[in-house]
Amino acid sequence: MPRLTPSLSGRGFTLIEVMVALLIMSLMSVMAWSGINGLLKSREIAQAHLDHSARLQTVMAQWEADLRAVQDSGAAPALTFDGAALRMTRQQPLGMQVVVWSLREGRLLRWEGPVVQSSTELGDSFERSARLQPQDRGQLRTLEGVGGWQLYFYRGNGWSNAQSSDDFSSEAAPPVAPPASGNGNGKGEGKADGKGDGANKDDSGPKRQILPSGVRMVLDFAPDSGFNGKLTRQIILGPQS
Repeated sequence: MPRLTPSLSGRGFTLIEVMVALLIMSLMSVMAWSGINGLLKSREIAQAHLDHSARLQTVMAQWEADLRAVQDSGAAPALTFDGAALRMTRQQPLGMQVVVWSLREGRLLRWEGPVVQSSTELGDSFERSARLQPQDRGQLRTLEGVGGWQLYFYRGNGWSNAQSSDDFSSEAAPPVAPPASGNGNGKGEGKADGKGDGANKDDSGPKRQILPSGVRMVLDFAPDSGFNGKLTRQIILGPQS
């Protein structure tokens, strides 16, 4: 009988061929995963930038809203800056409110006092705002990674440092009238000669602060803040009623 030989077309893969095929598939899987991982990381980075930008825009919108509502009540300074905190009194539908923006340990914070309706309460709230401590409650962390800030007020025809540009009107509080002389019988006699001496004019009374017409803020961001360089934002203050 003739001897039958196995057909070459029917033989299976060798172990080496299987290992080579598995190696190729592994390399393709790694390359595919690297591509997917890169896309996911790019998406996360893009989303983080969008979140940072959205938060920054929200904070700047609130800052502008506070300044546009600044109102000089006469009971407390309407707008002051001491290098660490910007304090203001702003108008609310139900009264007046003290708002403080401050920079502490790389964080831009915002604090707001209660809405009050009397001059005494407004003065007390302003004094309380000057004693705020980092651990006090009610201070909202608006931005992280702020390395420094500078504020400028616009008065006249130019910008000047907000710490050295306070201006006051020449209007002083009216002097107290002297008591009239009397004769002890309930009748008083007053004399006035109509003469005045300009050298004796008393203008030492309290003077009213003149608000700037514009405010400029420059934020210097830290390298790890997610923002690059500096941000400059300026605003024109609203009219005083």
